[in-house]
This record gives sequence, structure tokens and C-alpha cells, in this order.
Amino acid sequence: MGTSSSSRSSPPSIEAAEVLRRNRIISSKLYFDVNPSKVPVIYSASYDIAAFGLEKLHPFDSSKWGRICHFLTKEGVLDKNSIVEPLEASRDDLLVVHPDSYLECLKSSVNVSMIIEVPPVSMLPNCLVQQKVLHPFRMQVGGSILAVKLAKERGWAINIGGGFHHCSAAKGGGFCVYADITLCIQYSFVRLNISRVMIIDLDAHQGNGHGTDFSDDQRVYIVDMYNSQIYPLDYEARRYIDQKIELLVARNQFVPELIVYNAGTDILDGDPLGMLKCLVVDHIIACAKATVRSV
Repeated sequence: MGTSSSSRSSPPSIEAAEVLRRNRIISSKLYFDVNPSKVPVIYSASYDIAAFGLEKLHPFDSSKWGRICHFLTKEGVLDKNSIVEPLEASRDDLLVVHPDSYLECLKSSVNVSMIIEVPPVSMLPNCLVQQKVLHPFRMQVGGSILAVKLAKERGWAINIGGGFHHCSAAKGGGFCVYADITLCIQYSFVRLNISRVMIIDLDAHQGNGHGTDFSDDQRVYIVDMYNSQIYPLDYEARRYIDQKIELLVARNQFVPELIVYNAGTDILDGDPLGMLKCLVVDHIIACAKATVRSV
């Protein structure tokens, strides 16, 4: 008996989808061996976003990653030749978490402009948006994923970019196009055999993206400290907050194998986005957007 067209077009089973996800992770080129002479600090000059000046229409500093790296090398904290440069996340890498329909929607400049909150970007040809906006984001995703591998090997690692905690698998927003936190954790489950991950998110904004993605995943414990009066006001994601958390309580209840620390410059006094005052902050850690640590 022949197979009907409706049967042929039916979505894959959950088991088949999981096999496909694992195969994509295993075949990814984002995990690569790093020379021991390199320090586990990840950065690429491609991180900075410059779209004909349009990026300046958003208060988010889209060139801060380069300035951070320049500061660290200028002050002698880092040798630029010792910094690790990641690979760009491919479509197959992104499909580990993002559905194909979401990646397809990014082929519309209008959709990208709404995610990064810069309306004039909608008028640019999508080829330019891919090159000037999405390529830097994909490079930072590659950096976050590689950082977890290095953290496992070295005990710690810092990706100077990344930390796009407003993006979930199916939805971007708040200048966050790809869910790099979700991706790097999914990679750790498969490639590093890690089963307990703690996310400590101290960005001034609620990490509603990873909160949504891991809402029903007992392998991930999220500690998120944020200003509840500012963006994103995601009350749906807040439903999953089931207790008032002190770090000691969290540590006693959940012993992680890996900690993903998402820092933010918006916690600094005077930042136009966070609207918080930070009394004590280490300059380097505050400037590093996403840090992972093996424990």
C-alpha cells in the first residue's frame, strides 16, 4: 500500500528529532582543540556590530566587545595573540535549538529590525543585515559554545560576547537574536556528558529566554537577579520562579557540574538600560558578557 502525501509530510517523532539534534551537535565544528598557550578568553573582531551607523539608534552599545578587548590588551591584562577566536555558528548548529521556521523569519529585515529594536534596519537588503548584524551574532554564539568546552578543560572560560538571554528557541527580542545560552548548555549535555547546570544571570534584565527554554528541565537551575520594573516584563516566564532564592540555599539544593554566569554592563551605576546602582563590581567580570565555569 502506498504512503499518503499527508503521512510523508508529517513531522518527525520526538525520538527522531532528538537523534537529529544529537547528530548535529556531534558533527558540529564549533568544538575544536585550542593550543595550551592560549588563554580561555574568547573574542573575535567580528563581534562588533556596525550597520552604517544605524546601530547607534539603540542605547545598547554594539561595539563594547571590541572596546573591552582593546582595554584588556592595552592595560597588559591580555596578550592579543593569546586570545581564542571562535568559529561562526552554522545553520545546522543553530537548528540544535531553533526551529527552521524561526531561522527562516530572520531572512526578513523587518523581523530582524524588531528583534534588535532598530526600525530603520528594516529598510536594508537582507544580505546586508546578514553580513552586518547576524554574522556578528553568530560569531558570538560560536564563542559561547566553545567557552563551555574550554571551561571543562581549563576550569574556567570567558566569552567576551554572547549572553543573549532574551532569546528563546522560538522567539528573539531585546537585541538578542540567537539563544546562545540554551545552545551552549545543550552542547554540554551531549559533548561533555554534563547533566547538572546552574545559570547565574546577573544582567539587570530578566533572562526570559533561557527561563522559557529550561522551564521544565530539571537538569538546569536558574538564579536570576534583575530589575523587575524594566524590559522584558515577561510574566509568563516569571511563573516558573518558585521560591525566593539565596545563593547558599541554591547551592545546597542543586550541586552543578557547570555554571554559566551571564554578566552585564547594565548593572553599572548610570547605565541607561539597567537603571541600577552597583556598589561593588569587578571591572573585568562586569564587562565580560557571558562567563562559564566548570565546577
